[in-house]
Amino acid sequence: MNIRAIAGELHTIRDLVRWGMSQFNREGLCFAHGMPSALDEAVYLCLSTLHLPPDLGDDFFDCRLTHEEKRAVLENYKIRLSQRKPAAYITREAWFAGLSFYVDERVLIPRSPIAELIQQQFSPWIEADGVERILDLCTGSGCIAIACAYAFEQAEIVASDVSSDALDVATINRADHGLESRLELIESDLFESIPEQRFDIIVSNPPYVSDQEMSELGTEFSFEPSGGLAAGKTGMDLVIPILQQAAAYLSEQGILVVEVGYSMPALVELLPEVPFTWLEFEHGGEGVFLLNAEQLRACQSMFDAL
Repeated sequence: MNIRAIAGELHTIRDLVRWGMSQFNREGLCFAHGMPSALDEAVYLCLSTLHLPPDLGDDFFDCRLTHEEKRAVLENYKIRLSQRKPAAYITREAWFAGLSFYVDERVLIPRSPIAELIQQQFSPWIEADGVERILDLCTGSGCIAIACAYAFEQAEIVASDVSSDALDVATINRADHGLESRLELIESDLFESIPEQRFDIIVSNPPYVSDQEMSELGTEFSFEPSGGLAAGKTGMDLVIPILQQAAAYLSEQGILVVEVGYSMPALVELLPEVPFTWLEFEHGGEGVFLLNAEQLRACQSMFDAL
């Protein structure tokens, strides 16, 4: 890519976005890391590089750019095209539930539909005013835990991850959002190091990608930590232990919310009699189930038999 020559032919934000979108489509890039299309990714990379807000008004798209600004945008487009590195790892920023988070290759890029549930305060499944404690298992960047802290301002939040690297990133985000006093970070293999206590909400987006699916993932996924994705032959290596142990940590009116993505059929086949509530999302996404404390305890023998 001859950046100097291309920069001489493109003049505005609109020009750069149009060119980037065309190149991304031509190269068949994968858009599965928070950006739904080539257009969205081209806009995001361009505006982020120019230190402009993601909701910049359309009137600004015809603003002319300096040569150095064009070069910087084209350099980031070049990385996206030549390496297929996801945009969030280029900008070191991802958005989740309307909030900005620092991310790098130590954590997955936030993209869970659970964001929609958090913004709705998990309504109608729990009374928001009664939520005092929330646990986020497999927190990664801390995005779910931090979004919960905004949605439930009265609640104390605990977030855990088995990866110390991931917790280092979560620590950065906790500080960025000023939540040191309300968000406790614990290095733990699921519930193993979580002190005995009761939570009103346990939420988790654990690894759930099966061995076969791992072998089929595109190049973009290779930048993410495999430990945040891979979950054994059926994708159930972490989901089953969560089901087996969650009831002991839930309050009487508590709920468990877990994302299993495309491993949903495997879980239903494994536990056909469990009354999973499969949640629907206005903005897309699937494979997130909800069970309340009563349901979990009633099904405990099924979980323990696995």
